[in-house]
Amino acid sequence: MDKLARDIAETEWLTAAECAGRIGLTVRALRLYERYGLIAPRRTAKDWRLYGAADVARLTEVLALKRLGLSLSAIASLLAGKATNLERLFLMQQAVLRETRERAEQGLVIVEALRTKLAGGERVSIDDLVRLAKDTQMTDTSSDAIAWRSYEQARPRTPVEVDPALYADYAGHYQLQEGPDLAIVHRDGHLFIQVTGQPEVEAFPEGSDAFFLKLVPAQITFMRSATGAVDRLVLHQGGLDLPAHRIDETVSLDIRAALDRRIRDRIPVPDSETLLRATISDHMRGEPDYERMSPALAAAARAQKDVIAKDLARLGALLGVTFRGVSQEGWDVYDVQFEHGQVEWSFTLTPAGKFGGMLLRPRR
Repeated sequence: MDKLARDIAETEWLTAAECAGRIGLTVRALRLYERYGLIAPRRTAKDWRLYGAADVARLTEVLALKRLGLSLSAIASLLAGKATNLERLFLMQQAVLRETRERAEQGLVIVEALRTKLAGGERVSIDDLVRLAKDTQMTDTSSDAIAWRSYEQARPRTPVEVDPALYADYAGHYQLQEGPDLAIVHRDGHLFIQVTGQPEVEAFPEGSDAFFLKLVPAQITFMRSATGAVDRLVLHQGGLDLPAHRIDETVSLDIRAALDRRIRDRIPVPDSETLLRATISDHMRGEPDYERMSPALAAAARAQKDVIAKDLARLGALLGVTFRGVSQEGWDVYDVQFEHGQVEWSFTLTPAGKFGGMLLRPRR
């Protein structure tokens, strides 16, 4: 039994009219999707089409991809030979819907501002109207790209056979431009990835220079220089493509030693408390400074902006922050006291000084 069959049960079969009516399509659209090979409904003895839960799941997947602006031919090419995966589908739908909600909220703010202008006797400029047209569109190129890559990264993958002799080319140390350093370890015919402060995770080959992780939806592509030497990699995770360049082992050891010293002596990053207070203030106003964040964190912050702002509103006024120390992953950890509760707030900075990660959780 395949994974989709385990996740959903075929307890009901719909006619073409019933399926189209429930989803909000036309029967003609169902026929079109069938011609593109996107669905293959069951046929009765009288050649009537019947649509089950698996068909509805695939239709949902197709509609989500259409919302990303893809043509039916592009969708057919992407999905060719790939079974519907519900977890991948839900992740993509979640990203699309969150983006749609945020864009709609931004548009409402602009509209209200322009109405206030008119009510005050001011004229609306061309720039105002252009901004309205741009900010009320339901698609955003960068966010759509993130959703698209999240979809691709979450699809099921199968290991392939590659020459284990290649593994020696990949082994070494790499520095992510927007995050920590990581080690690629070749041992006993297997390849492992270890991010600083985290346990090793095995990487499985899906091509000569391409690997994937099973524990999380992430992949690694090793890149070669003009001479054929592996000099960098790209980590594909969270809807982003994160480049990392190879560094000497001594540099990696220095980074590790500096982190060990920070952990042992409880040394925060420079201006740590000032940075924390500023970002708390930004989030409490509902205006996070995305320019201070790495692309991955900015994407997550946009999706969670409203939730964080509401949680902070319930906590009330900020009373104080207390530095607790540095985590094994190199994150500065604080206890943040609010009027109505306490939160553990931790963060890490990228080599460029931007927030690379941020975590909030209530303190009991």
